[in-house]
Amino acid sequence: MRVLVGGGTGFVGRALTQLLRSRGHEVTAVSRHPGKDRITWNELSHSGLPPCEGVVNLAGENVLNPLRRWSESFRQEVVASRVETTKTLAKAISEAERPPHAWVLITGVGYYRPNHNTKYTEESPGGDFDFFSRLVTRWEAAAEVPGTAARQVVVRSGVVLGRDGGAVAQMLWPFRLGLGGPIASGIQPFPWIHVADLAGIIAHALEHEDVSGILNGVAPSAVTTSNRDFAQAMGSALRRPALLPLPGFVVSAVFGSERSIMLLEGQRVVPKRTLESKYHFAFPDLPSALQDILT
Repeated sequence: MRVLVGGGTGFVGRALTQLLRSRGHEVTAVSRHPGKDRITWNELSHSGLPPCEGVVNLAGENVLNPLRRWSESFRQEVVASRVETTKTLAKAISEAERPPHAWVLITGVGYYRPNHNTKYTEESPGGDFDFFSRLVTRWEAAAEVPGTAARQVVVRSGVVLGRDGGAVAQMLWPFRLGLGGPIASGIQPFPWIHVADLAGIIAHALEHEDVSGILNGVAPSAVTTSNRDFAQAMGSALRRPALLPLPGFVVSAVFGSERSIMLLEGQRVVPKRTLESKYHFAFPDLPSALQDILT
């Protein structure tokens, strides 16, 4: 299979590319910069979709970049990097002489309203209560290609854990120094997934013709994982204490009130349709995931 991956040079994109190539597929990344096995977004807009059987979009500016102030211009960047890239790929698919067999978009569990009690499956409502939920709604709507022969799949991802980026990379040094701990109370749900499983779900969706619609990209045990559980598991894997909580007011001061919700609150998400699709998780529980990442 020839697969075109928007945002293919990023953290998840690198893991997906490695996995797909190990299975014998050809991968071309869509990137802002030209290079080997890449095309640029401008080239895609002007020349259309290259011959391929699968298309994936992983593109998106890092929302939790602590070096970027949560200004109106940064908000617009966050939206455009997701919605406009998705529109570009969807337009290319709709205009392709031979459309791909599968079109897979990765969005987020921010679609679901943060709640300590409610368990969300792929059928649960959401997408209309704050900036991030409405962003996911716009993002997923941008991917729609009416009348196409391409199977359309959306993976709503949780917090992605991996060795070379994502949440673990940002938190690693405080924990190594024994300064790690939960964020605020630590009781907020922590919907997580190992990067190998997120890549695995995408590959599964590309390769299996019976997979379509919404899939939740979280580990099976994530529904019962709290932020405190994650901190304790990190500390245990590193053999360090994890007792120093990061106060909520510090998180709000660094990220702003709108963005800090992503860290101070969370959703209990179940990968119901993902499991029903016969995807087998390599890292279904947190200790095995962190053991793999940190050792």
